[in-house]
Amino acid sequence: MNKQTFIHGTMILLAAGIINRLLGFIPRILLPRIIGAEGVGLYQLGYPFFIVLVTIITGGIPLAVAKLIAEAESSGQPGRSAEILRTSLIFTTGAGFIFTFASLLGASWISSHVLPDSRVYHPFIAMSPMIVLVAVSSVFRGYFQGKQNMIPSASSSILETLARIVCVLWFSYLMFPMGVAYGAAGAMLGVAAGEVVGMVVILWHYWRSKHSEARNPLLDPQGNETMNTDQELSSSKGFVSNLKHILRIAIPVTGGRLVGSLSYLMESITTAQSLAIAGITTAIATAQYGALQGMIIPLLLLPGALTSSLAVSLVPSLAEAQARGDMRTIHLRLHQSLRLALVTGGPFAAIMYVLAEPLCLLIYNNADIAGMLKIMAPFALFLYAQSPLQAALQALDKPGRALLNTLIGAIIKISLIFYLASNPSFGIYGAIIAIIVNFAIVTLLHGYSVSRALHYRIPFLDILKVICGTIIMAGAAGYIYHELTISSLPGVQLIVATVISGILYIALSGIMGLIDLHDLRRIPLLRRWFR
Repeated sequence: MNKQTFIHGTMILLAAGIINRLLGFIPRILLPRIIGAEGVGLYQLGYPFFIVLVTIITGGIPLAVAKLIAEAESSGQPGRSAEILRTSLIFTTGAGFIFTFASLLGASWISSHVLPDSRVYHPFIAMSPMIVLVAVSSVFRGYFQGKQNMIPSASSSILETLARIVCVLWFSYLMFPMGVAYGAAGAMLGVAAGEVVGMVVILWHYWRSKHSEARNPLLDPQGNETMNTDQELSSSKGFVSNLKHILRIAIPVTGGRLVGSLSYLMESITTAQSLAIAGITTAIATAQYGALQGMIIPLLLLPGALTSSLAVSLVPSLAEAQARGDMRTIHLRLHQSLRLALVTGGPFAAIMYVLAEPLCLLIYNNADIAGMLKIMAPFALFLYAQSPLQAALQALDKPGRALLNTLIGAIIKISLIFYLASNPSFGIYGAIIAIIVNFAIVTLLHGYSVSRALHYRIPFLDILKVICGTIIMAGAAGYIYHELTISSLPGVQLIVATVISGILYIALSGIMGLIDLHDLRRIPLLRRWFR
């Protein structure tokens, strides 16, 4: 089996993650054109339940499997690896079937009582079979990561994404004539089809690796074959003992991830119920929620492909500097990463604010949702700064602090959603205000935690420079788009305004000392072009 170094493996997973994020934006653009904002809303209302169930089953299992298999491989016990894999598969598959049947049985009650739109029933039913598929795939991904082979995880996730794009659009198109709820269910079935492809690919990698191992048996230092799987399994401590080892590692990780998943679920339930309390009709409320979560938020998260890659690069750098006790390097790297995250996100925020209407019209063929984007865009800078700050807390062994900050933000957000969105004067914009407040609070809490842990001074001067550059770019983009007639096609006019104002922004960033070649090399996506 092929092994990669830590850095090589990390870069493989990072590249796959970025490719998946960019590819994943394709159905975000095209799906609303097929099933509309209302159909996207039905899809988005059902999806958080799936995320919670999958998190409960698999939240920490891949990490636990990877850790235990890595230990078994390092001690020359391949049979132990097979034992861990078998135990994990039995547990996750069994739990997956239980939760699948539970979700099928509870779909009618949840769609009628927990959520205000009973049409969620159809996508909810379509979602249920995915639970087992994701459970099985996650175990095998952990297995290969434990063997330091990241290629199966990366290739399966990319092919899964490609299959999902095709199937989501195709199935939703085929089923939409039956009704908007069936269109949303078709989209969910498309996601399930993608999961099937991903599972088949990773199972093929597993079969190939076992076939290769059978032809080339492992040898111990004396040149003898290592104990075969059956011999080791016969001397194992048993299923229960293995499961205890797995759960001991998995449960704390699952708990941390469950906070985010439950927050997402509670946000969807609270928003839908609050809009109903405000007197907004079910169809309109579902369409508004679909526009917010399925169209606007993905646009805001698009720069995350760059900021997340920056965060991944930051973690090992800070951990290494901390091991040496090099506080100066820690401050320098954090300063660079925070500055680059803001500089990278600034242009997106500028364009999404000043050209919100033509942007939404070009991407979604729907200018009515531009008001949501215009309100949220300036505050997206908080979101972009969040990634490096959270990565710093994790690299410095402060994950508990990051989790607490996220939990505080989630509680405040959900409370504000209920208070504001249930008021007819605010409606969906009450939920938007709550999300903006969450962006700001979590980022400020992360910043405070980092400052306190490292005695680090937040670079307010650089932040001010980014804000100034963003405002100037926004003004230039607005002027070029509205005052200079370069093309009669709105899409071309938008692209030209974005490119010219973007060049101006880059020039201003260089003049103000916000970016240089050394900084650009810190971004994995750009490193190869700025060596």
